[in-house]
This record gives sequence, C-alpha cells and structure tokens, in this order.
Amino acid sequence: MSERPQNKPMSESDDTIYTPEDIRMQREAAKLEEPVEKANQLARKLGLDPYPVNYWIVDYDEMNELIAYGGFQQRYPHWRWGMTYDRQQKQSQFLGGKAFEIVNNDNPSHAFLQVSNSLADQKAVITHVEAHADFFANNEWFALFSRDPNAAAQLARHAETIRGYMHDPEIDRSEVERFIDHILSLEDNIDQYRPYEPISTDGDENGPELAALEDQLEELELSEEVKRQVFDEEWLESQEVDETDVTFPPEPEPDILGFLRAHGKQYDEDAEKAVEMEDWQKDILEILRREAYYFAPQKLTKVLNEGWASYWESLMMADENFADSQEFITYADHMSRVLASPGLNPYSLGLQLWQYVESSENRRQVVEQLLCVKGVTWRNFHEMVDFEEVLALLEPEDLVASVDTDRLDVIPEGDPRIDYETLAQARDGDVDLERYPWMLFTYDGLAERHYSLVKPQNRGYLSRISLDELERISRYMFDDEKYETIEKAIDAVDYTVGWDRMREIRESHNDVTFLDEFLTQEFVDEQNYFTYEYARSSGDYRATSTDYRDVKKKLMLQFTNFGKPTVVVADANYRNRNELLLEHRYNGVALDIGQAKDVLKRVFELWGRPVALRTIKKEYDDHDIEVARRRNKEPEAREVGWEIRYTGNEFEEEKVEWETVEHLGATDIDYDTKPEEWLA
Repeated sequence: MSERPQNKPMSESDDTIYTPEDIRMQREAAKLEEPVEKANQLARKLGLDPYPVNYWIVDYDEMNELIAYGGFQQRYPHWRWGMTYDRQQKQSQFLGGKAFEIVNNDNPSHAFLQVSNSLADQKAVITHVEAHADFFANNEWFALFSRDPNAAAQLARHAETIRGYMHDPEIDRSEVERFIDHILSLEDNIDQYRPYEPISTDGDENGPELAALEDQLEELELSEEVKRQVFDEEWLESQEVDETDVTFPPEPEPDILGFLRAHGKQYDEDAEKAVEMEDWQKDILEILRREAYYFAPQKLTKVLNEGWASYWESLMMADENFADSQEFITYADHMSRVLASPGLNPYSLGLQLWQYVESSENRRQVVEQLLCVKGVTWRNFHEMVDFEEVLALLEPEDLVASVDTDRLDVIPEGDPRIDYETLAQARDGDVDLERYPWMLFTYDGLAERHYSLVKPQNRGYLSRISLDELERISRYMFDDEKYETIEKAIDAVDYTVGWDRMREIRESHNDVTFLDEFLTQEFVDEQNYFTYEYARSSGDYRATSTDYRDVKKKLMLQFTNFGKPTVVVADANYRNRNELLLEHRYNGVALDIGQAKDVLKRVFELWGRPVALRTIKKEYDDHDIEVARRRNKEPEAREVGWEIRYTGNEFEEEKVEWETVEHLGATDIDYDTKPEEWLA
C-alpha cells in the first residue's frame, strides 16, 4: 500500500507558523491522498507488485535540486550538481521543458511531485511511479547491483564522509574536488555484469608487485657513480624478466575503478615517483565506485523501465479513466509531448516494444488455439480463418467491458473475473464503481477488459502473421484436432497470457537483451524505424537501411556499456615498468582521440605511473574520398592499430602492428547471450 504524501498535516493544536507556501503544500498533499491510494490498488489488481512509495510535495526549486542530485536529497559536495541544476532550470525557463516527477530506486521508494503541476499531471506521475516501483522491486538487474534496504541513507552517509574530508584542515579542498573529477571520468568503467564487491584492502595480496629492476634501484636512491660501478648494463640485462613471463591481471579487467582502488597510486611531483594514495583518496574512490554500481541498473534498463512505466501509466490514465473527462486532454497533450521528444526516446521505444510484446504473445496463443481446430493447418491458415469473426469472438464480454451500477444484483456467482468482496461493498454503497469501475474486477477480468488484439490499432496483428511464423508454431504441436469449431477454440483463450509474459520479461531482461530478443522485422516495419549514417562522399546524413538487423545493431551500440566505449585493463606491468595498458574493445566506432587523451591524464593521476591506451582507428585516403564522391559511393576506411601513451608530461602516439590490436574487435560481445546466462 502506498504511503500518503509525507508533508506534515496541520491541526488546530499545532503552534507552528505556516507560510502561504506551506499551506499550499498541505492542500496539494491532501488532494492527492485518494489518487495515491487508488493508483496503488489498481496497480496491484493489474498484477504489479511495487515497493511502498513515499510521495513528497516539493516546489519548483526543490524539484530542480532533486533532479540535479539524481532523485536524492543529499549527495556529496561537487560542482557537477550545480551545473546540472543550472541546466535544468534553463531548460524549464527557455526551452519549455517541464519537470513532472522524479523517483528513486529504494525500499520504500521516494517520489517527488511538483506542487505547481496540474491534477492531471500529478495523477500521471503517480501511476507512472507505481510502475517504476514495481520494476525496481522485481527486475533482477536491480537485485544484482542495488537491492540496498535504504539507499537514501547510504548516499547521505557518503555525502557526510566526503564533506568531512573537504572540511578537514589538513586536506586541501581543491585536491578533494580534483580527485573526484578524476574518478567521475571513469564512473561507467565498472563490470556491469558482476555484483558490487567492496575492495577494502590496500592491494590485491594475490597480485604481484610488478616493477622493473631499474625502478627498484631508483628507490634505493644510489648515486649514479655507485650504480655504474656495481650494477653495469650487462648485469642489469641478465636480471631482466621477459615481459611475456608475467601478466597481470591474468584476464582483461573491465572494472577499471576497482582495479585502480586495489592497485592504484598517486604521483608525487616532488619525489618524481608513484607513492601510496592517502586514506581519504582510497575511501572516496571506493565510495564513488559503490555509487556507480548503485546507479548501473538504471542505465542498463532505461528503455525497459521507462517503457514499462509508460505502458501502465497509459493503461491506468486513459483506458481506466484515472484521468477524468476534464483532465484527459491535459494528460494526452503532455503524454504526446513526452513520447514525441526528439532523438533516441526511451519512453517511446520502450512503450512500443512492450505493446509489441503483449500483442505478439496474445497473437501466438490465439494462433495456437486456431491451429488446433479440425481442418486448419499452417498452410491454409489464412484461407480457413475469418479474422474479423475471430476478433469479434475475442471482444470482452459485456460483463467486463463496462459496469452497469444498476445491474449489480444480476452478476452471477463464481466468475473468476469478478472481485466479489468489492461487489458486496458496492451493493452496500461503500464503493463508487462509476468513478472506479476497475475495482469490480480481478486480474483475469482486467486482462480481458484490456485485451490488446481487439484494440483498433492492433486489429491487423492476427491477419498479418507470416507463413514462416505459422510453420514454426505448428512444428511442435501434437493435438492439432482439439476443437471442432473456431468458436470453441476462442472460448479457451487465456486473456492473461500477454501480461504474464510481460512480467516474466520485466524480471530478467535489460535493454540489450530486450532489444535483441524482441526487435523484429515486423516491429521495425510497423514503427517505421531505419538507420542513417554520415556520408563522407557528400558530407551529409543518409538513410541506409530498414533491415531489423541493422536497426538492432545501431541501437545496441548505444546501450552496450551504457553507450560508452568499452575499455579494460589489459596489463598492469606494461613495458615491464608498472605502466598501465588499457585496451578499447573496438566495435566499429572509433574513439574520440581528444577525449581519450583527457581521460588518460586523469587515469595517470589514479595510477601514478605512465598510462597507455590501445585502440583501432579508421583512416580515409583523400583520393579515395574524392573518387567515391564522383561515383556517389562511400569510401572504404582502413583500420589501423593505434597506441596513445601519457607519461605525466606529454603524449606519445604511434601506429602499432595489426597483430597487436587484432583481438580488440568486439566479437566477444555476444548480443545473443540470454539474461539468465549473464546473471549466472
């Protein structure tokens, strides 16, 4: 049951002096008590199982602050929050953007409603939030990373710890802020498929302390004369270990933040060498690493989660008239703006995919039933089946399609679609079914009431099923003469199949697996998706493909590793001098070399020694571009190995042999991997 808005109620015995804004907040909270309660009841009847939600009424400035803080009231001091706040405020003032809600992943969840929003907007937010809270509570990716019982309190403790370091007179505040900047440049470089594990030691006891002999001699601070006399070059060469003898880490490590926490150092400019990090540096590095893991599932499931919330919000607000006749126009207008936002819109893409999943599952079950009718086979399916007749048979019965409050006494007993406890209350006048007709029904009743295949926009799903799909479905069917007539086959249809399947998907998938499994050619054709690319020959962008495999690949590139380049620790003893070698898992998209250099500078600050990065670059020959332009074709790029090294003072760049980088092609990113394998 959702908790009511948490603003303190006023009473006659209260001596507190309330401002007009306080009174406004209280009135808004009181107005929303019933919508909060009813939205939670409806969500649970629809099969959702959300965390309890605390709703808070906030003003415009407080909402912008919460958005800047990622949905929490306390975060560590840093300039990034002010920058985000300023951008959000300017978006609202100058670009017409509007903040409707923000909700955090916690148990209980906390949702914040802006007091100035209309009642239609508040109801939309509440229904949207209930679905988010269900997703937080039931998706396994959230369980893998962040099923903390009180994330808000943990983040507040983190904030207090970092604030304490900033106020410590023995620590330079600017150094703390600079150190945080270094870490945040790598905040997405964690192992997103492995649960968070704290690194509490000062290093990996099992990992070798890899250092060249020259470095060890440097630490002895011997004079050059002694070195020449005692340790001549011939002796040094005889003592060197072959670089190939030791590899650390033994396998590429994607959790760069964790590796730096375990083995990183800081560079001491005075001593001109790497020294141990300070305790406050180790503490902050681990704190921010932990927060990166906490926020990981939200980045991993953006399309899935926002689409899920948009689906149930739309059903509750529009299909169940949670928005009344006066509120509906406002709701529809604002919802259309959200779904029509430009660029890659997770709300729109997610909602479309969930609706496609629902209708596809419902269609499959209906087709299975029809293929069990005598005389109907996958070969003659389109000739034998009257699709308009089938859709008419699938229409919800009058009993669940509408509620006649004058005929409650004639509702028969024993119908699994009816909530008889609510029916008894309605007969006694204790339930307003005219306002909340959904209260009369069970999950089964609501599933039939909102069956997707009979909705106007979906009435073509059955008829357009392909022969290939029909053949696949019938391949594993044995009782293919189960029904004498189509009417009897449709009578046995289970209206809950689509919703049941949606909840299964909600439990186990993330955005990559969701897109991989359910983005089909049929979906691409239906929603008019296509790919486009920059044409070097003409200097503009062109549509290139409507093939679902191309569309899927483009989308997956934007969601794999949060849409960021995948970089791993390849060797912590590169050049046999404790240098750090990073490798970019090239997926056809080249790195921005300028940004890569900026990040390498920050990695150097966390490693304390030179850092190198290997990647693959694309090179174009000017002559080839000119020839391609004349022929209206695209020039072929030449892929070359590239290494960037930062010494702490300067960058060194060089082309490397192809054999050195050939393994960097992202062939090991298996888009067909199923979520249960990733979670194993």
